[in-house]
Amino acid sequence: MATSRQKETDRAKLLTRRAVLLAGGKLALFSTLIGRLYYLQVLESDRYTMLAEDNRINLRLVPPQRGLIVDRNGEQVATNQQNYRVVIVSEQTRDLEATLNRLGTLIPVSERDRRRVLREARRKRGFVPVMIRENLSWEEVARVEINAPDLPGIGIEVGLSRHYPHGTASAHVLGYVAAVSEAELTGDPLLELPEFKIGKNGVEKTYDLTLRGTAGTSQVEVNALGRVIRELAREEGQMGRPVTLTLDMGLQRFVMNRLGEESASVVVMDVHSGAILALASNPSFDPNQFSKGLSAKDWEELLSNPRAPLTNKVIAGQYAPGSTFKVCVALAALESGLIAPTYRHTCYGHIEVGDLRLHCWKHKGGHGTLDLYQAIARSCDVYFYEVARRIGLERIAQTARRLGLGTPSGIDLPGERPGLIPSREWKLAVVGQPWQLTETLMLGMGQSYILTTPLQLTVMAARIANGGFMVKPHLARDLAVSDRISERSGQRAQARQQAQPESLGFSPAHLAVVQQGMNMVSNEPGGTAFSSRIKDKAMALAGKTGSVQVRRITMAERLAGLRKQEDLPWHERDHALFISYAPVDRPRFACTVVVEHGIGGSRSAAPIAHDVLIEAQKLAPPRSRQIAEAPPSRG
Repeated sequence: MATSRQKETDRAKLLTRRAVLLAGGKLALFSTLIGRLYYLQVLESDRYTMLAEDNRINLRLVPPQRGLIVDRNGEQVATNQQNYRVVIVSEQTRDLEATLNRLGTLIPVSERDRRRVLREARRKRGFVPVMIRENLSWEEVARVEINAPDLPGIGIEVGLSRHYPHGTASAHVLGYVAAVSEAELTGDPLLELPEFKIGKNGVEKTYDLTLRGTAGTSQVEVNALGRVIRELAREEGQMGRPVTLTLDMGLQRFVMNRLGEESASVVVMDVHSGAILALASNPSFDPNQFSKGLSAKDWEELLSNPRAPLTNKVIAGQYAPGSTFKVCVALAALESGLIAPTYRHTCYGHIEVGDLRLHCWKHKGGHGTLDLYQAIARSCDVYFYEVARRIGLERIAQTARRLGLGTPSGIDLPGERPGLIPSREWKLAVVGQPWQLTETLMLGMGQSYILTTPLQLTVMAARIANGGFMVKPHLARDLAVSDRISERSGQRAQARQQAQPESLGFSPAHLAVVQQGMNMVSNEPGGTAFSSRIKDKAMALAGKTGSVQVRRITMAERLAGLRKQEDLPWHERDHALFISYAPVDRPRFACTVVVEHGIGGSRSAAPIAHDVLIEAQKLAPPRSRQIAEAPPSRG
């Protein structure tokens, strides 16, 4: 009996301990749950509230307006204009293809755009708008809006696109903007916006960061699927800073019109400041096509055009300078001390070098006996063959580099090519052969391996005209510099006037000889550009003609009788060049004209320079009204 009670007592105690343990465990779990809830709802409430808000509110970038580009007179050359685009929301239409077909009866919708819209609609969520076409005309917008009830899901959005009001006239200066490529992504979220575009060439590329501006933000409320419910707040971005060019659009338009159908380039530069007033490369292209989206057909036409409309010939066209280089050779000869201005040599129409005969352009009878002034004025090849032989390659090359040839000028445009001033070491390394005497003689009249750009020839002409001072070409003017000058007009302006440009170390007397020779080219009978002289003495120009062979003439051709240039195919005709500056008495503008396959400098290039320099002097303000100009920082 006692044993039975003892067992029941032990069993009761065991059940009691188990109940206590179970209750303790439940209490511990409940305490942990309470503690966790307290931690989440009280201690971490701010954090989870923020996370919930982040899921509910999206912060989106708003692209800024691109900065304007204006010329020296404030005329807008790159602007932003309203861009109407038609979009479709696929969830709002039962039959996407049928809606696109109806839209196609109102405005042109290409098959390519149609396929793209269908592809994007399948990939994106149904409430996300898909762009069908942009850059709609006002008439197209009106047709879509009037027929809106029959176009479910179709809507019109308004944005901004880059516009170039002068089209082809300024294309090679301004460049263009286009969509960001994958290789151009830098991690900047602004670049990832589908409608954002950046500068791809020209001033648009060089000053892209300045023009780009600062993005704004838009706070929008979205649901769990990401659908926008409403916009909560919006902060507009900061428009890009404007860029003011040294370009004169009046002169630029005149130059482009003057070139007409020629495949040519013209550059006009201030000989003292390096400011570019006109920079024309013809044929050109319409940069608005790139802003709107260039078709594959249009792109192929531009690439296949033999006259290279996409190439900026002023900075990327490399040509032998021909007889325009004789001014450099003359200066090198004078600086060497081996040739005096009175040195005379007789031209019989050719010169013998071993068993090779080098001809003068006036090969029948020659020029007779000439001094240096006359040799420049009449562009005698034989005279400069002899000068080059006397002074040698090294002296010519050294002077050429001091005048700005054979190296990039540093202009604020992308794609500038360096040209080439050859040396003995260069030929041995590149061609694998030693330098020959005949090549020095050919260099004396601007042929052989030498290559220059029209801009480099302009720099050379400017440095001769301004008395041998360093000048660097530039297109953009830093407004911040002008502002600082105006704020401290008393000190800064005076310091600027007193500042002396860097001298290249040429003798003023030697420069005067070359200047007089260039003056005789245009203003004395017998000069190769006398027919293109400016008769108004206050505007008179000085210059130097040049013609460049693009193929070698064989002895067999000479014996058979040379065909006239006009009878040759266009691509076999000589290039025509002319460098110049004006006015002669107080040089202010340097101008270079290169006409591809233009036959002769006096025939096709000099007349263009004549007209351009007259126009430049008419449009230019008096010196007393000139604004101080300086090349801007590219930040």
